[in-house]
Amino acid sequence: VLCAVATPLAAQQAQDNRPGVAVLPFAPGMLPGADRDTREALSIGVQQILITELSSNTNLRVVDRTIVRELLAEQDLGASGRVDAEPTARIGRMVGAKYVVMGGYNEIADVFYLDGRIVDTETSEVLRSDRVSDKRTDLYRIIITFGNRLTDGVRLPALTREQRQQQEARATQAPREAVVLYSMAQRLADQGRTDEARDLYRQITDRFPSYTHAREALRQMGGS
Repeated sequence: VLCAVATPLAAQQAQDNRPGVAVLPFAPGMLPGADRDTREALSIGVQQILITELSSNTNLRVVDRTIVRELLAEQDLGASGRVDAEPTARIGRMVGAKYVVMGGYNEIADVFYLDGRIVDTETSEVLRSDRVSDKRTDLYRIIITFGNRLTDGVRLPALTREQRQQQEARATQAPREAVVLYSMAQRLADQGRTDEARDLYRQITDRFPSYTHAREALRQMGGS
């Protein structure tokens, strides 16, 4: 059924001539001291934050994470991010995206590594691969840097200087703990555990009032 829905969706979005980008969940790797739920949650959180940051570029059309999640489930590809280029390209074509971003993360000795690649959905070719690493405390900035490197590498429209400055401000206001908790709330919401997700978003906004992503998620859930 979802395939039937995705076909007209792709046709509708094809009328938008901006480059379309879809982002898959990032494959969870090592995360010392974290349990499996937290590692899997972070794979979703990295995906959502990257989607949000890419969406700040109005010259791109970024596919909503919910649509990607439903397609991955329908295609029985899982949510781990461990998907080859061809099925990745197929998912992208179904949602009318020209490019798909995929990758994974690891944390070793207080250094966070984000590896990924961007795939051309028309040819299934990996156009660019990249790795960004920095101190684990700079998690949000790592995600921003990763997204900018990939899009710059395939010459997608760039952010303005003002938009880059706004990105830097968001990175400064997004401590690692807030990002991890936000990721866990996203996973709870995906699992249909709405009340728990809403409560966690409230905790994040109380503890980290400058972290706007949690406040926006709470507003969308009708919990503001």
